[in-house]
Amino acid sequence: MITSDQLKDVLERADKLKHYLKIDEKQVEFEEEDLRTQAPDFWEDPKRAEEQMKKVKSIKRWLDGYKQVRTLADELQLAFDFYKDEMVTEEEVDADYRKAIDAIEELELMNMLRQKEDPMDAVLKINSGAGGTEAQDWAQMLMRMYQRWCEAHGYKVTINDLQDGDEAGIKSVTMTIEGGEYAYGYLKSENGVHRLVRVSPYNAQGKRMTSFASVFVTPLVDDTIEVFVDPAKLSWDTFRSSGAGGQNVNKVESGVRLRYWYTDPDTGEEEEILIENTETRDQPKNKERALKLLKSQLYDRAMKKRLEAQAKIEAGKKKIEWGSQIRSYVFDDKRVKDHRTNYQTSDVDGVMNGKLDDFIKAYLMEFPVTEEN
Repeated sequence: MITSDQLKDVLERADKLKHYLKIDEKQVEFEEEDLRTQAPDFWEDPKRAEEQMKKVKSIKRWLDGYKQVRTLADELQLAFDFYKDEMVTEEEVDADYRKAIDAIEELELMNMLRQKEDPMDAVLKINSGAGGTEAQDWAQMLMRMYQRWCEAHGYKVTINDLQDGDEAGIKSVTMTIEGGEYAYGYLKSENGVHRLVRVSPYNAQGKRMTSFASVFVTPLVDDTIEVFVDPAKLSWDTFRSSGAGGQNVNKVESGVRLRYWYTDPDTGEEEEILIENTETRDQPKNKERALKLLKSQLYDRAMKKRLEAQAKIEAGKKKIEWGSQIRSYVFDDKRVKDHRTNYQTSDVDGVMNGKLDDFIKAYLMEFPVTEEN
């Protein structure tokens, strides 16, 4: 049975969320923005209309989230009072407490996502490390893990480019994750090197082996984001997409390879960005998608420079390095540990089936980046 202090904590956190989220202001803003969608000529410009609908939906999500928190907090207060009159059981009060806490924590977590790019869709790329088949198998396992997480959260996953492994697994994969809010905001916590320790099924001696794979997550920019691409530094190749044989073999050069020479604005160093896309059998569509992926990378580079500058200012926090080893998955010991937050779990199977929310939450709570920063 919960205590009166636990009840007080729930009610106080609900009140604070109303203040932090500026719910009264959001309600006024929602009414004003929703009124614009009712104009007779609203749908004459479909692109602009869609952006407006997206804006209205985003505000409404905050209002609905807070409304649920307020309702569950009030129901908990009522259940707590009814228990004194023996009208409800301890179990019922505890169940209401759990519901209220879950709703509060979900909204508090959303409140950590204030960066401009956090609500965007995401591009997730996985590269296998050195180690041949074992590392390539690990990369494929990570791909499946993220696909499961996306399925559980209602996101649509599209494979833009997939390079199969030599014997098993994959060498690399690029996926776009769309169809829901905050895909990038949540998945940015996955940036870095993921380490696997297990008895390898590909090792005849049954030795314990260590494998690595890197995960890169960037925001998928849309047409509302201005990103400059210098046409003089851009070139294209086309190729036939590989398939499984038979009708799946692409007999025309629908696959596209984009090359772009990027110049670092600070150092002047040049680097080639290479993007391949075999998503469809329509070459123009593949080109359009590859260009969008390039813009996402360029936007991401500019964003990371901003974060690096911010990290230097925040002296008291742990240093966040995008390319560093972030998490270890030790199968034999049944342990998955995040080295940035020290959060760990023994539910290895659950994690590999997409149960990543606790890792994501721990990261966002420890490394909050607010819009004021």
